[in-house]
Amino acid sequence: MKTEKQIAQNLLQIKAIKLEPTNPFTWASGWKSPIYCDNRKTLSYPAIRRYIRDEFVNLINVKFPDVELIAGVATGAIAQGALVADKMELPFVYIRSTPKAHGMENLIEGDVKAGQKVVVVEDLISTGGSSLKAVDALRQKDCEVLGMVAIFSYNFPTAIDNFAAQNCELYTLSNYNALIEHALEIGYIKAEDVANLSEWRKDPAGWK
Repeated sequence: MKTEKQIAQNLLQIKAIKLEPTNPFTWASGWKSPIYCDNRKTLSYPAIRRYIRDEFVNLINVKFPDVELIAGVATGAIAQGALVADKMELPFVYIRSTPKAHGMENLIEGDVKAGQKVVVVEDLISTGGSSLKAVDALRQKDCEVLGMVAIFSYNFPTAIDNFAAQNCELYTLSNYNALIEHALEIGYIKAEDVANLSEWRKDPAGWK
């Protein structure tokens, strides 16, 4: 089974992802959404945790062989990034969403050096806004960000545009399209749900 489908299967199996096209969730932004995703649940399942780690390592070795530092985005990708860095025997840092409120007021926790070649690890890509703030924080320290890897992406067009605008390569282990395809194959959703689910991906803010 291809990695995309295997990851989708794993996320559905442990309910890290839930699909409810007829009973949508409400996100903090106020958007109505047929999908709920919490990839932190994967950390509770050793076999799935190892599989994700190893697929990240394989992906990084192929796409970014010159990597010198792994950076995780707080909070969801701190553990994922640390697992990857440990497997690759590379240094690790993580990037906060906002600077620490006391002490050194760090935004990046750990040691970074100017010129270091960094791969950023993320757990989930929605619009890409918070993820790209982490990229900017590393660039402010004169690091060379080779790109980002993530477990899952909703495949929003705005995310694709945002990453292109910031000249940041993005690779994900799985994505919304692969999830819908697998969910249909196993009977998790019905054929008549697919069009509605596809419409949400194209316009999540306006989806009804």
